[in-house]
Amino acid sequence: MLYGKEHVRRYQETDGAEGHDWNGTTVLLLTTKGRRTGQPYTTPLIYQRHGDACVVVASKGGDPDHPQWYKNLQADPQVEVQVKGERFRARARTATDEEKPELWGLMTRTWPDYDEYQTKTDRQIPVVVLDPER
Repeated sequence: MLYGKEHVRRYQETDGAEGHDWNGTTVLLLTTKGRRTGQPYTTPLIYQRHGDACVVVASKGGDPDHPQWYKNLQADPQVEVQVKGERFRARARTATDEEKPELWGLMTRTWPDYDEYQTKTDRQIPVVVLDPER
């Protein structure tokens, strides 16, 4: 099973032929700029399409703190996304309170564990919309 840096490497080398389909769901690569270092960081994340956008969840398995990639995009919402062989720049934003129920449902249908993760933490797990810049 692919995980972490190995997942990123294989995904990039094969344009997602290895790594896009993962554990019964789909994965994209999200590259953010480090808020302290300015260096690029690439993270494999479960996603779903919603119109032209991609949707991801900042769950960190229900940890009380947000994942680093989410903190990075809060500091700089300009990100790069790779879905299979398609690479594009996007602007990341946290789903609004009005959008979140629909998008949370979309994401829990593809990865039901998100509901369990939410029960593990007092923080509201953010749903993130990646709007392509085209």
